[in-house]
Amino acid sequence: MATQRSMVSVSCLFKLFLFLSVHVRAQRTITTEFTFRGFSGNQSEIRMEGAAMIKPNGLLRLTDRKSNVTGTAFYHKPVKLLETSRDSTNVTIGSFSASFVFVIIPSSSTNKGFGFTFTLSPTPYRANAGSAQYLIGNDIGLNYNSRTSDIQEPVVYYSNDDPNKKEDFQLESGNPIQALVEYDGPTQMLNVTVYPARLGFKPTKPLISRHVPKLLEIVQQEMYVGFTASTGRGQSSAHYVMGWSFSSGGDRPKADVLNLSELPPPPPNTAKKSGVNSQVIVLVVALSAVMLVMLVLLFFFFMYKKRLGQEETLEDWEIDHPRRLKYRDLYEATDGFKETRIIGTGGFGTVFKGKLPSSDLIAVKKIIPSSMQGVREFVAEIESLGKLRHKNLVNLQGWCKHKNDLLLIYDYIPNGSLDSLLYTVPRRSGAVLSWNVRFEISKGIASGLLYLHEEWEKIVIHRDVKPSNVLIDSKMNPRLGDFGLARLYERGALSQTTALVGTIGYLAPELARNGKPSTASDIFAFGVLLLEIVSGRRPTGSGSFFLVDWVMELHANGEILSAMDPRLGSGYDGGEARIALAVGLLCCHQNPESRPSMRNVLRYLNGDENVPEIEDDRGYSNPSRNEFGSRFEGYDSSSSGAFSFVNRVSSTFRISDGNG
Repeated sequence: MATQRSMVSVSCLFKLFLFLSVHVRAQRTITTEFTFRGFSGNQSEIRMEGAAMIKPNGLLRLTDRKSNVTGTAFYHKPVKLLETSRDSTNVTIGSFSASFVFVIIPSSSTNKGFGFTFTLSPTPYRANAGSAQYLIGNDIGLNYNSRTSDIQEPVVYYSNDDPNKKEDFQLESGNPIQALVEYDGPTQMLNVTVYPARLGFKPTKPLISRHVPKLLEIVQQEMYVGFTASTGRGQSSAHYVMGWSFSSGGDRPKADVLNLSELPPPPPNTAKKSGVNSQVIVLVVALSAVMLVMLVLLFFFFMYKKRLGQEETLEDWEIDHPRRLKYRDLYEATDGFKETRIIGTGGFGTVFKGKLPSSDLIAVKKIIPSSMQGVREFVAEIESLGKLRHKNLVNLQGWCKHKNDLLLIYDYIPNGSLDSLLYTVPRRSGAVLSWNVRFEISKGIASGLLYLHEEWEKIVIHRDVKPSNVLIDSKMNPRLGDFGLARLYERGALSQTTALVGTIGYLAPELARNGKPSTASDIFAFGVLLLEIVSGRRPTGSGSFFLVDWVMELHANGEILSAMDPRLGSGYDGGEARIALAVGLLCCHQNPESRPSMRNVLRYLNGDENVPEIEDDRGYSNPSRNEFGSRFEGYDSSSSGAFSFVNRVSSTFRISDGNG
């Protein structure tokens, strides 16, 4: 046996304790059953210590209301709880069930005392136990070798008429309380139910229902079941047990029902009621009135100061963007930012689905202050997205800053991200995006970037174009979002940013040299995204795979349609597919100045202008100039629009995170 001893106690104001010990070989199922409807004549079956005794009327008293006393009462025989499988290879805890009715009487109506524990222990006593064990409060807890509860719940019972309605009551009321402790071995579920015995029925929903696999690490072959209680200095209670039944072993053991009419009468509630002098009452009322007036004045003064403080600390960006929503409204809209409301997570934080009374569904992005975005990116997204309005951009409804919480509120986009529709949804359900939808999504993203680069009052560089930042609405239209890394530039101004930001696989090669984002670096990322949409493959893979190199090599070998997503089969338009792949390669040119503008990209995709010929001067076999059909008219390489890849597959700029 191990010398260290531990307890697992189910505490109810009682707590359930087990002592830790080295496991020994468990025996086959052994049943233990007993029922005490009162304890008269059962002295030999109850092992008692300290203040515990059986009263002449049949009540088991654990403590009286004296200060600093302890009392224990255990069933005289140990219970065998460990069971082995037929082949003796698997040890489990057998199921057990306990039912008992108890009464706690405090020393006075105003002086609350201590609770007690229902205990599983390897010994029928508590060695070195002291009084005043701090089991104070109207709570139920589960303890494992500790005075601190692993699980603790306020005392309530659930109404059978409405299972969600909680009814609270006091344990230290002097009235009989019924308790049920039920453990199911196969599922390792422990249920604890406590309710006033006068109800006469068991609530269908337990107060505590937990999966407790750690019991297997604690329970020994033989355990004693019983009760412990203690009192302290100035805080004391009398603890009584009126009846007790227990059952273990077998398939589903169930302790006998204890009817209040079959038990000995409860002890008289002799808690002293404190009397109060009428003059004291008058004085208390007068002082309370004065204090109330002072508190009201302080409240209005505080609110006035707070309002002044808010007006003085408003920053410029807060004044320019007044659509600030109340944190309380967002808290209620997301059910207190419940886990079940989460619709997305990332390095920036978490996105919750919500519903405001005055609007449709919303998405609330809760930014982690220590994340990569932080306050500066929070402000950037408000400054950029807050004024932008385009059918292919996510609509920002408002924002909120509350203590350390930074929140952005968008329209809720029901179909989630393009990344999910390309990879996660097909893996789960087999549903694959059709070619027509992919091609329209590509043109929609291009339209949104054209608005950012050329059509709004300022130039907006997104800096993080990728599938997870493209949301798909109910009509399968793309919405480019997540402007946390976006930057605004006056037209004609040059970027001074030198920090390399973005996502591996979508970063333009020049960013590694100068770290300066531009519309051209957005176009490079769009080109990678376009190739990804068409091929169904991520931009980087294991080893040396890089999507742009792979598609370029297929093009050089005259096999560019081999890059098509195999999940599409033959269900795509060959002409449109060639256009999309060629435009993707054009956008991924290593020379930023050779990449087409988003206006030209959109014209190519819409068929309003022929796509320039893609040439290679580093040893690739040149496919026919007519490879792309009449919509791909080549022209002389001296033309300003001529395009040439300057690196072979083996030497093209590559960044890979190794994640595929």
